[in-house]
Amino acid sequence: MDTKITLSFNKDVIDRAKDFADQNNISLSRLTEFLYAQMTSKNYKSLEELPISDWIDLVAEGEVEYKRTPSSRKAMKDEFFGDKK
Repeated sequence: MDTKITLSFNKDVIDRAKDFADQNNISLSRLTEFLYAQMTSKNYKSLEELPISDWIDLVAEGEVEYKRTPSSRKAMKDEFFGDKK
């Protein structure tokens, strides 16, 4: 069963991801699903443990910055509405 979600990404990142998906004859949705499946296939404790992190370091422009979301519902709401200002 497929579930729809809404995500926000940097336009340049999405453009490159679409090109990558096209070159590999896969939809962007399935590529994203594949990456999530890889991330959740084992019990990784941090982003650095992911097997794709070395590849990301190689192709990233500049230093990789991981953004963590607030853990509480109120903090997420405050951050969301704070970004809209």
